Amino acid sequence: MAQVLGWIATILFTICYIPQMIKTYKTKTIDGLSFRLLLISFVANIVALWYATLIKQAPLQIKYILAMIFLTGCIYLYLKVYFKKLKEEKNK
Repeated sequence: MAQVLGWIATILFTICYIPQMIKTYKTKTIDGLSFRLLLISFVANIVALWYATLIKQAPLQIKYILAMIFLTGCIYLYLKVYFKKLKEEKNK
């Protein structure tokens, strides 16, 4: 039962970043999205991955690796939109 719950949590935590990525990509806006939240989440996932590796928990290791991949995508989209907005404001 513990393994099943671990894998379910892994899947849910992993896909929770997808709606934000889609919204940011479609709307081309970062209003209401905190860069600090993304950055702190990324660092927290690094620490958690280290912990999961030390206790040899594969579901957690996969979850944290995938979360870092999705957070990297979120951070990339955030910065892309942010710098585009700065460039547009500068050209006005």
